[in-house]
Amino acid sequence: MMDMTRRSMLAGATALLATGAARAASGGTITRFDPELDRLIDPASPIEVIATGYRWAEGPVWVKRGGYLLFSDVPANIVYRWTRGEGAAPFLQPSGLAGPIPAGIREAGANGLAIDHSGALILADSGTRAIARVDLATRRKTILADRFEGKRFNSCNDVAIARDGAIYFTDPPYGLAEGDSSPLKELPFNGVYRLSPTGEVAVIDRSLRRPNGVALSPRGDRLYVACSDEEAPEIRVYDLAADGAARGPGRRLVDFSAEDARRLPGLPDGMKVARSGHLFASGPGGLYVIAPDGRKLGLIAVGKAIANCTFGEDGRTLFMTASDSVLRLRLNMAV
Repeated sequence: MMDMTRRSMLAGATALLATGAARAASGGTITRFDPELDRLIDPASPIEVIATGYRWAEGPVWVKRGGYLLFSDVPANIVYRWTRGEGAAPFLQPSGLAGPIPAGIREAGANGLAIDHSGALILADSGTRAIARVDLATRRKTILADRFEGKRFNSCNDVAIARDGAIYFTDPPYGLAEGDSSPLKELPFNGVYRLSPTGEVAVIDRSLRRPNGVALSPRGDRLYVACSDEEAPEIRVYDLAADGAARGPGRRLVDFSAEDARRLPGLPDGMKVARSGHLFASGPGGLYVIAPDGRKLGLIAVGKAIANCTFGEDGRTLFMTASDSVLRLRLNMAV
């Protein structure tokens, strides 16, 4: 989730990268930067809008047991459920903070979503300022962690689940009305964390100004963190040890400063990693397809910021949340 002032301005922008772009049926474009893109996406494939009318769509996740998509409308405090036959309808309301919303909370709803190994829904609950689990059958919610060293999190933003069940998550201040200067902010930093399967919270990085999207490599040995920092818009990568801890301070994998300088819509935000190791990552201009070594292979652009994505259906569908809409794109291979 990016800063609301910049988001509001960029969400309506229509600047697109044009060189080598193929126009899709929805009016979006898929731009090939490298022939390697063709393995994953046909640049002539249509981009389909499957749901629209939201305040800020985020956090899509495909639920295999049941065959449906869940996604967040963070400001509206709702998680929606989408199916082919029925479209989208509220699934969790409220998705985040329940009861009266304090003036200091800007975004009361859940943000990033994931499905854990038991089939439960894991929420980065921005409004409650916690990581939570929801039983999809009963919709009962359990708080897993809401503090680090006794201090409340800022506004948990995105989650990724490791093979051992550990949850990696980011905690920028976007859900607080006054951001870093909010009187509700208890931690002096905006962290990247690991929540162990036994409930311990450890910090991975406390140096980032705006940590946002988070994802893991297929082998679980690399952690990716998107930085929605206008001063350093990038994706960073951390090598992970066998116990899940970072082996160092991390390094820049992808630099988006040139695209941000062109005022293309969006900043580095949500991302997912294919089994091939390719990243599908939001950035200025839309959603980028990125090789494991950091090369930008292509760009999916729809004229506004794309916040996040996920893979679903038969593994060959890419779902994207873009401002007020949810979109679907068929891929060339199951990822």
